[in-house]
Amino acid sequence: MKKWIIGAIVGGIISFAWQTISWTVANFHESAVAYTPKQKEVMDFLNTQFSEDGDFYMPSLPRESSQEQFQALMDESKGKPWAKVSYHKSYDMNMGANIIKGLLSCIVCAALLIWIFSKMQNPSFGTIVLSSIFIGLIGFSTFALSTHIWYDSRDIGASFADGIMMWGLCGAWLGWWLRRK
Repeated sequence: MKKWIIGAIVGGIISFAWQTISWTVANFHESAVAYTPKQKEVMDFLNTQFSEDGDFYMPSLPRESSQEQFQALMDESKGKPWAKVSYHKSYDMNMGANIIKGLLSCIVCAALLIWIFSKMQNPSFGTIVLSSIFIGLIGFSTFALSTHIWYDSRDIGASFADGIMMWGLCGAWLGWWLRRK
């Protein structure tokens, strides 16, 4: 049990550290949070348009619209601008709480990896590393890539690198740690 706990904590820290490097020092995700010099004007306008927090896709139609209305909107929208806006009425960033939640999430994911590896018959270092990378690829493909396919996200390459590096590094640690006698 001690081996699992230490493995999960260190694996979680490694995964969280990669995310920190990716989003801050290396700034791989810069394209996903691009700056516009017109941000004040845009925010002032959005504040007059939205009454609640939400993610808004434009152009769009109300849910109860007919299939014909959706098709007409798709045809009319071809070649024209579109936007996906995540809007929040209040900026209430709690960096400390977010760091703790992110780190705990990574620790839980590392513990889940350890559980998977514990069900294998004496996995090799390479099996643990490759399995970790494959799990990173599965996560990337089902979340970031799926979103990119529909909404053309700008940092898809960075998200791919995160899936490989984050879980590859965690897998390297776990491959060494779990096989120690």
